[in-house]
Amino acid sequence: MISSSPLPTLRNPSALAAARNSAATEIGQPRARARKFPPASVPFRFPAQLNEEEGQHRHAELFYLQKQIQSQTPMVIVLEDGEKIEGRIEWYDRNSLKVRGRQKSLIYKSAIKYMYKLAENGQ
Repeated sequence: MISSSPLPTLRNPSALAAARNSAATEIGQPRARARKFPPASVPFRFPAQLNEEEGQHRHAELFYLQKQIQSQTPMVIVLEDGEKIEGRIEWYDRNSLKVRGRQKSLIYKSAIKYMYKLAENGQ
């Protein structure tokens, strides 16, 4: 026989689910499935979402690159593995630079160790 009292309010979610399942079985309904994984507690943060400090750094980087593109400054780009690429920056985007030198190169920004103007190094 089905009791007329409502389900007890429980603070423990697993105990509440067990109570629901037992009540559902009494009235002939199928039992609810238990979750295999708990719900995500922390939302995923995309790297493209910058905080204010990173945004200020990004504006400085973009200003510097734009200035070098407009003045067609010969640059030396030193990569993480020590390779040096000489040329002028043609364009850039969020993740890469296009450099025109002896050959045209597309360079990921993450592979750049540092860069400097060709004339700054006494050459």
